[in-house]
Amino acid sequence: MDFAYSDEQRALREIAGRLLDERFTDEFRRLFARSGAAYDEELWAALAQSGLLGTAIDPEHGGSGLGLTGLSLLLEEQGRTLAAVPLFATLVLGARPLERFGTPAQRGLLHEVLAGGALLSAALEEAGETFGAPRTRADPAAGGWRVNGVKTCVPYAAQARALLVSVCTPEEPARLLLIDSGAPGLTVEDQHSSSGEPQGRVSFAAVPVSDRDWLGQGAGPLQWLIDQARVAQAAWQFGLLREALRRAAAYVTDRRQFGRPVGSFQAVQHRLADCFIDLEALHSAYLRAVWALDAGQEASAAALSAHCWAVQAGQRISHAVQHVHGGLGADLEYPIHAYYLRSKQLGLALGGALPALAQLGAQLAAGRVAPFTASGNPHA
Repeated sequence: MDFAYSDEQRALREIAGRLLDERFTDEFRRLFARSGAAYDEELWAALAQSGLLGTAIDPEHGGSGLGLTGLSLLLEEQGRTLAAVPLFATLVLGARPLERFGTPAQRGLLHEVLAGGALLSAALEEAGETFGAPRTRADPAAGGWRVNGVKTCVPYAAQARALLVSVCTPEEPARLLLIDSGAPGLTVEDQHSSSGEPQGRVSFAAVPVSDRDWLGQGAGPLQWLIDQARVAQAAWQFGLLREALRRAAAYVTDRRQFGRPVGSFQAVQHRLADCFIDLEALHSAYLRAVWALDAGQEASAAALSAHCWAVQAGQRISHAVQHVHGGLGADLEYPIHAYYLRSKQLGLALGGALPALAQLGAQLAAGRVAPFTASGNPHA
């Protein structure tokens, strides 16, 4: 595994970082939070104009072809700045699986996405479910299928042009559909998230779909999407936590109590040192997973590991950096609190940590996890 970034990837990070930094300052974030806007449309247009929305899309569809690795760098920068743009929903949950499994007609949406003219999202989560085992059903009907069920916490559900929807059928436990947001029988009820990101409860009441609306065959496309989403979200969380920890280190260096910097106290030093260890563990797990996925390897276990680290490191680091800020950490408009809220939301998404740990344990117990090296010895 070579974790060194190419010149093109480093340039991508630099361009994305500059665009997001210039727009999403701490002051602008506070003003934007009060505006009630779903996302920063001006910044979204700038990302489209710069070609960044096509980072992970192949050149034949108008993108840069930098894969999940390039998209992860973009998400790291979004996490660092907390920029309010639907990168994860549109590019990870929508455009990537559409490019890989969609029909030529479905892929026609990609040009609108890359131009900034259309948002996409995916409806994957259901109340009380084991993530990835949908209860929303698609049943055969005259002229096609009818979809019935309810999805929750769908990012940008009300703003998306179309949704990728996980369903079960009488013959198969899990498949993916592309459904237009204006389809008859589809309704969206706004939900409130901790970070302010718009989400929706999407209900399907005999929504008509045709055979042309399926993405690929069987459960493969859904599992592929879940693996990609888990790793991309780990990248998002890593960028966020790294910046939150940087801010905490700067604060305890400057803040003085009893005539000394707060950071000189061992209790503070030890807690932030533990945060750094968690951050590096998350970084290693996420890089290993993104490398495996871009290399075309079976990486379900690596994706689960990255997801678990993103949830657990997010919980520990976001709480610690808030606590070392003292009373300021509880101020709703102080920047560090915004990092805490976004990290908390990321930790609850995609099924959370406990179901992912159970799935990872089941794979390990069944011997389905390949060793990191040919000999099976990680030190070889």
